[in-house]
Amino acid sequence: MTLPRIAIDAMGGDEGVRVMVSGAALARRRHDRFHFLLVGDETRIKAALDQHPNMRHASEILHCEDVVAGDEKPTQALRRAKTTSMGLAINAVKTGDCGAAVSAGNTGALMAMAKLSLRTMPGIDRPALAALMPTLGDNDVVMLDLGANTECDARNLVQFAIMGAAYSRIVTGKEAPRVRLLNIGTEAIKGTDQLQEASTRLREATGLALQFEGYVEADKINRGDVDVVVTDGFSGNIALKAIEGSARFVTDLLKNAFRSSLRSKVGFLISRPATELLRHQLDPNNHNGGVFLGLNGVVVKSHGSANAQGVANAVAVTARLLEESLTERITADLAELGETRLRENGSTAK
Repeated sequence: MTLPRIAIDAMGGDEGVRVMVSGAALARRRHDRFHFLLVGDETRIKAALDQHPNMRHASEILHCEDVVAGDEKPTQALRRAKTTSMGLAINAVKTGDCGAAVSAGNTGALMAMAKLSLRTMPGIDRPALAALMPTLGDNDVVMLDLGANTECDARNLVQFAIMGAAYSRIVTGKEAPRVRLLNIGTEAIKGTDQLQEASTRLREATGLALQFEGYVEADKINRGDVDVVVTDGFSGNIALKAIEGSARFVTDLLKNAFRSSLRSKVGFLISRPATELLRHQLDPNNHNGGVFLGLNGVVVKSHGSANAQGVANAVAVTARLLEESLTERITADLAELGETRLRENGSTAK
């Protein structure tokens, strides 16, 4: 099966062209159905392609020298949407030339450009940034929003729950993912008015392809007891960075401990299989690929510091969303929520 082309913002990220092209090439070695539109400086992209013969007949180059800086304000980047590699990659999705876009560039600029160009889906007020995180269970957990919306009302949180569940069904295969709202406690009386109202709406909704299970605290996110964690972008971004920081802290502690003495070094050799498994689980490259949910098109954000393996994983996530028709799933769930509201109001759908 040949997928729609994926537009790659080849200039975004800490290392730009080399890593983005290498990651796309790695993804294509695993799945030869991938085809790409590489957006960026043609000379640099051609030089990178020389190292990856498998990409020559699967890629087209769209020349562009203008790049969105990592510290550039979204409002400034928007003015150059028609001339930057990021903006042109998103525009390729808008025109239908590509099925999705991947960028490792400025997150705020990417969200602003994607929202302006692709617009939000009917029934969605704000798009949300969702990502996968490792757990002790059999599946990763989907968490959203991770920074796109610092303030959210109950309606936004309910929409995030629906979108997150649709994404989770794709990556986990579960027909009704377990959904919880991030809160400071699990008791019904805890949390803001917005959280309590969103909880009430989700409990009362019927027909949705999800199981709403109330609240979850931040220390339980990675236990494997929940499939989708819903929060506002302010809290979500803090929680995400705290989890990533804790993971780096643990790995650094282990490194220091194993280097502390000859006995520790011997212990490291004995426990190496376990530590390698831990390193793999905690490596953000193995869970790379944040998704902007709620847009009329698929846009995936790669970590700016991702290596080729990380970019390849982001491409794989993108392809899976195209294969599984993510936007259509969200549309169907939103329609079901609308029918529920009509029934609650005693109305009859026409």
